Amino acid sequence: MRRHDGDRSGAERRAAALQPGWGFTHTRHSADHGTPDAVGRAGALLSAQPLPQNQHIMGWGAENPEPAPGHHDFQALDERVALMRATGAIPVLTLCGAPDWMKGGRKGHTDWSRLEAAPDPRHYADFARLAGVVARRYPDIRHFLVWNELKGFYDEHKRRWNHEGYTDLYNLVYEELKRQNPENLVGGPYVVADHEPPGDADGSPEVHGPWGGLDRRSVDVVHYWNAHKTGADFVVVDGASYTREGHRTIPDAFAATRKFADVTRWLRSVTGLPVWWAEWYVEPPAEGDGPGGRDGWSERHRTAVHATALMRLATSGAAAAFYWNPQQAGDDCPGCLWRSTRLHDGGHGLPMAQLLTRFAREFPPGSAFRPVAAGAAFGARIEVLADDAAVLVVNTERRPVAARVDGRVLALSPYEVRWLDGA
Repeated sequence: MRRHDGDRSGAERRAAALQPGWGFTHTRHSADHGTPDAVGRAGALLSAQPLPQNQHIMGWGAENPEPAPGHHDFQALDERVALMRATGAIPVLTLCGAPDWMKGGRKGHTDWSRLEAAPDPRHYADFARLAGVVARRYPDIRHFLVWNELKGFYDEHKRRWNHEGYTDLYNLVYEELKRQNPENLVGGPYVVADHEPPGDADGSPEVHGPWGGLDRRSVDVVHYWNAHKTGADFVVVDGASYTREGHRTIPDAFAATRKFADVTRWLRSVTGLPVWWAEWYVEPPAEGDGPGGRDGWSERHRTAVHATALMRLATSGAAAAFYWNPQQAGDDCPGCLWRSTRLHDGGHGLPMAQLLTRFAREFPPGSAFRPVAAGAAFGARIEVLADDAAVLVVNTERRPVAARVDGRVLALSPYEVRWLDGA
């Protein structure tokens, strides 16, 4: 019988809070603005199966929260937080970026081209103080990520991340958030878990697999932060299943998702903390485009690879993973969760929303998975994940496949993702 939250001990409630599960990050365009009908449909979609939702305090849909010292503007952030509250989400805030005056810019001015600049060390304490103001403004929010991908912390001279500077900032923010409320949950270092192809000298022998080796600089960040942090409730990274250069998925797009499991297990062994993936990507970006521009695969192919990646995250014990790309401005949005709310017929859920919400419902962190007898004809490869209530089957082939799963005969269409009732 499922226990109500009030039946849990304090330790059990804290453990559950540290494993919010599978959700998404709001970006520039989201369901808080658009045509009324479309906004209503998107809100209903999010409310039907509440997911953890993450929002940055500046940029990615939020305005400059402190354009000048002591002068705050939280209107846009208030709207995003209101959306998270209204749809029943576990709300998460990413404490990034910094107002211009904290990074050498003019007071009262916002240069959005410098969003990814880090605060000047002289203003680390000011950024920590701003984090405290944010925590007080939203006292129901308990989850905080400190910064994003070490933006602005790369040392070009040393050709590595300035993990010392980041950790100094992190420790000040951590202490301030805990001073505001000891129940606040804080994580870092939010480093990009990039990787190199197998055999590349820049890949770390400490974290590797058929997909390649984790970038040595990312490994160094985790070790330094872990050794010098004041404290942490969870460790957070982001990353892709394709290589840092060349954007190659090795051995192939489905097999490359093993990286998420290998890195998750390594992070748990090194830090002893719950592992959060702030972003995770499986589809290489279009040539000449950044990580947001993924338009090379069919939606069926895209959904099938994402389903396989979620399997890897779940079985390796990840505590949270946030999908990036819920909505874009126009009609064309490969991999989005819902159609743009700026469209009159927008707000409807898309295949990735169906996958993410069903996966979150059936396989939350801590699920007791069971072995399943599964096979496919003519050497075809399928992926299967099951517990006592549900079975998820993914056809990784671009052709129809005949398979037997858990004693059931299935005819799977190309790249089909199919849910079955459990045994």
